[in-house]
Amino acid sequence: METKLRQLFALQQIDSSLDELEELKGDLPGRIRELEVQEASLKDQLSALETTMRTAFTQRDNADGEIVALREKAEKYKTQQFQVRNNREYDALTREMDAAQDTIVRLEKEMEMLEGKATLARSDIETVKVSLGELEGALGEKRSALAEVSKTTEEEEGKLRHEREKIVHRVAKGDLAQYERIRRAKKGKAVVPVRRGACGGCFARVPPQKLLELRQNSKIYLCEHCGRIIVSDEIAVGKTSPV
Repeated sequence: METKLRQLFALQQIDSSLDELEELKGDLPGRIRELEVQEASLKDQLSALETTMRTAFTQRDNADGEIVALREKAEKYKTQQFQVRNNREYDALTREMDAAQDTIVRLEKEMEMLEGKATLARSDIETVKVSLGELEGALGEKRSALAEVSKTTEEEEGKLRHEREKIVHRVAKGDLAQYERIRRAKKGKAVVPVRRGACGGCFARVPPQKLLELRQNSKIYLCEHCGRIIVSDEIAVGKTSPV
């Protein structure tokens, strides 16, 4: 059990050091994530606008083609009117011409609407492209700044993560899960030593009887007030070697 407690305390020390290195990066990682979300959103918006523009122009061109075909039919009907033999045929051709003309008027209105829709989308595309360019520039600057900071801590961070990996492999899954759960809930501090009879996390007094039990290093104890794992001074200062 003492070995388990030492492993958890060592893991906490490593994680605290990693947290300190992370703090050196300031808000850069979070800001980069925010900008990346905005970048993805703008790219989706740009793609949607480009699709809207292409579709509108295609529909406009199709309508224009229909109008050309209808006008040709109308001219054909007009010519045929001079060749009919009775009023019934003449009236039928007249109805066909009127229907063609009505369809032409409707399609011309649709073309106007589609032209406006495509033009608006094209204008929005240019606006989004400008915004995307500015955002990508800011994102590039933030990434460069983060890379510069990371360069100074890369070696130390690599060593810490290597040590962490070795300890994690030795810790039981259940204990590790408990540690991670407390760490998330307590802003990174899951394992703390008892100092002068008090919890090193919340500074609440630890009952004398529990202090005696704690020094035996025979089980995992949680602070009754904050729920952190508390360890004895012997574990914290490493007076004995791990088994």
